[in-house]
Amino acid sequence: RSQLFLLVLRRASGDLKMPFVSFEHIAREWRCKFSSDADNASLMAAQAKLEDILAGLSSIEGVVSVQRIVCGGCLDFKVVTKLTKAAFADWEKAGFAPEGDFLDALKAIPGISNIETQTYTLEDVKMNKKDCKKAQEKKEKEQAEKPKDEKPPEDPAKKLKKVIKEGGKRGVEIEGAADMGGLQFFCTSVDEPEGDVTLLVESVKAMNAKSDPSEEERKGGSGHIGKMVFSAGLSQLAIVAYVPEDKQAELVCSEWLQKVVGLHPGGEILSTAKDMCSGCIPANADKGVFPLKIREPMIIEANNFLRKLGLFPEDDSDDDEMVFGDDDFPSM
Repeated sequence: RSQLFLLVLRRASGDLKMPFVSFEHIAREWRCKFSSDADNASLMAAQAKLEDILAGLSSIEGVVSVQRIVCGGCLDFKVVTKLTKAAFADWEKAGFAPEGDFLDALKAIPGISNIETQTYTLEDVKMNKKDCKKAQEKKEKEQAEKPKDEKPPEDPAKKLKKVIKEGGKRGVEIEGAADMGGLQFFCTSVDEPEGDVTLLVESVKAMNAKSDPSEEERKGGSGHIGKMVFSAGLSQLAIVAYVPEDKQAELVCSEWLQKVVGLHPGGEILSTAKDMCSGCIPANADKGVFPLKIREPMIIEANNFLRKLGLFPEDDSDDDEMVFGDDDFPSM
């Protein structure tokens, strides 16, 4: 058994080039179970047998240490003898004496059971203070040089500025596209809110803001057009529905949004008002619900609801359903 074990370790530290199992010492363990009966009499007897051989065992050439392990919970009694690798080979040839005599003595003790032996490498891997400091410095250096997988949180003010800028531009584009197609309602998506409902509301407000003709770059201007806007994030698809006052007799904002959020498990309305409602559909990998994947089908469903009410033109062509997303607005 020990020869096979040594062969495996030599291959691991040599031929297989696995330096993390290199070793200079080998230990032989003798172990048994003792009984707690009679105030641990069997344990006391095993200890006495160890004391009988301890001087001779300690005197064996190459012995580095002899350790005794006792566990009162598991009722284990162990003796571990550690030698240098070269000395262990000589001890093995000698039959690990006095192993045979010691094990026979244990067998004769009432209450002793499960007598076994085992061979393994045993190395002291405790680091000194100097090496500990070097290891800590190396770890800190590696952490500092490690690329950051996650981008740091963006400044909220800067993020809101991006959201409003994108929303303002999208408002101009919605106004133009709706006017060309004679549309009263428009469904689309934006990127910057990244699934955040609060930011998506701000984006829609920027779309609806009145355009200032004196500004070099027009923004907003689509407040007279009803709209449902989507934004996909990692954890959810955010949705905001908007119905201008002069169209509220034809379309109830909350009903429109409910039709959309109710298509997937967990979809819910978060806020309601006559002109603007918000909601979300959470991601659910187990059910195949991924925000980016369901975004375009949700836009189609929102348009279909409008079509049933006669608020969106029928598509008489053979082309696929018109869906307005980011790719339909090159400037975005």
